[in-house]
Amino acid sequence: MAVRRVRFTFPQELIKEPIIYLLGHEFRVVTNVRMADVDETTGWVVLELQGDAAEIDRSLAWAQARGVRIDPVIGDVLEG
Repeated sequence: MAVRRVRFTFPQELIKEPIIYLLGHEFRVVTNVRMADVDETTGWVVLELQGDAAEIDRSLAWAQARGVRIDPVIGDVLEG
């Protein structure tokens, strides 16, 4: 099982979309939210994804195709 930490930054039009839920449901990837800041106009979330490495890659490509900016997170992430 692979583990990857990433930061999602959502454009305004995706703030209310269930992107993280769908990512976990469609790709069978465990999504653990470590930090987040979301309001009506902006939002970002630091996720720790667990699962098959190929499925994590596919899920990230899917989210990126929807318009989510994805940046890697390096090092430890403290729960906020």
